[in-house]
Amino acid sequence: MLDRYHPENWPISQEGVIHTLIALGAAMLAAFLVHWVIFMVLRKITRSSSSLMDDVIVEKIRKPMRFAMIAFAINIAAENDALVGNGWDIFANFITPAVIGWVAFGFVKGVAIGYERQLEATGDEVANRGYRTRIAILSRTVRVAIIIVTISLIMFNIPGVRDIGTTMLASAGLAALAVGAAAQPALKSLIAGLQMALTQPLRIGDLVKVDGQAGRVEEIRMSFVTVRTWDERVLVVPTSRFLDQSFENWSRVSEKLTGPVMLHLDPVAEVEPIRTEFERFVKRHPLWDGRNLALLMTEAYPESIELRLSMSADTIGDLWTLRCAVREHMLAWLKENQPGALIRHRLEVEAANQRAMGG
Repeated sequence: MLDRYHPENWPISQEGVIHTLIALGAAMLAAFLVHWVIFMVLRKITRSSSSLMDDVIVEKIRKPMRFAMIAFAINIAAENDALVGNGWDIFANFITPAVIGWVAFGFVKGVAIGYERQLEATGDEVANRGYRTRIAILSRTVRVAIIIVTISLIMFNIPGVRDIGTTMLASAGLAALAVGAAAQPALKSLIAGLQMALTQPLRIGDLVKVDGQAGRVEEIRMSFVTVRTWDERVLVVPTSRFLDQSFENWSRVSEKLTGPVMLHLDPVAEVEPIRTEFERFVKRHPLWDGRNLALLMTEAYPESIELRLSMSADTIGDLWTLRCAVREHMLAWLKENQPGALIRHRLEVEAANQRAMGG
């Protein structure tokens, strides 16, 4: 069988080249037609189904499968043409693992996107955060593994690389120590990412406070987590930071929170009218969810008293807006109805000047 690949048996002539081009063209055309028919049928099947996942998977593997079918068609042509076979045997060792890895990569990505679209259809945002986090981390881990395996299979078909690998295996002890030392940060990040996916101390979309900054979790990767703050800055925090140190997760269970507005007033302030006006305003406000509403005097000093006005809302954004509205309204009400309750630090300049002049 190998005799047909010997240079003396190659049909390198004008007729041989034409025959080779015809064989390649026919094989590729047949591959295109088969690919078009198969995926036309698959699209009709997926459109008739109620699932969103199969549509995404078919779309993601469509392009890599086209090249896989072309490679398969060329392989069939190589069995019938010596010139094609000689060249294809060289490239097949590199193309085959690349195409298989591409198909597997597209399939995993399609499954991940399909799951995310199905979650969007459910409408339960808080519960879906955990699923999206697991999908994002696990799918990214599998895709990285596919890339590493594919590149390894391609490189081991290079004679020089294969020889280096054989030499390294001969000194496996030292190689294992060197690789282990070099890969320690990567392995730590991988383990931290998997632990994040399984335990889920935070999820994509959670509102967290880390290092004194609050923001939404936008992306969770193996080595870092991105958090976007209210002013559109992006904090890049190491993944291990959320596992080794404490942080605040304001939406771990739900978006419903209770927040305070602190008022520091003069001790002569009448608390009961302030409480009545606060409750009246909040109860009429559309952002209040009806759960928590209270005004308490939390501190009393000789120079001032501290009032805590607590209220609740359905979402963190609504709570922030409600607190701002309450703060603005209560200060305006105090200026109009209890101006003496507002603390003032004034310098009696005129009296001081008169005393100085009289002295």
